Amino acid sequence: MAVHIRLARHGRRKMPVYRIVVADSRMPRDGRFIEVVGTYAPQQSDGELRINQEKVDSWVSKGAVPTDTVARLIKRAASKS
Repeated sequence: MAVHIRLARHGRRKMPVYRIVVADSRMPRDGRFIEVVGTYAPQQSDGELRINQEKVDSWVSKGAVPTDTVARLIKRAASKS
């Protein structure tokens, strides 16, 4: 089973809010997931970004692979801290 850390889109039309989730790669984008590890709201001031770094590190150590976009968001969150 390949596990990915990716974005799941929520929110209303033209006002997206993304959850950063750990999910099986075979599941649809907004489908079933294993765990929520953060949120990202690009429309809010400064693109509000909240990531639980401990959970992300735990999943990466277990073999989860972040998508390119999520990897950039993780890097941005780490530089702000």
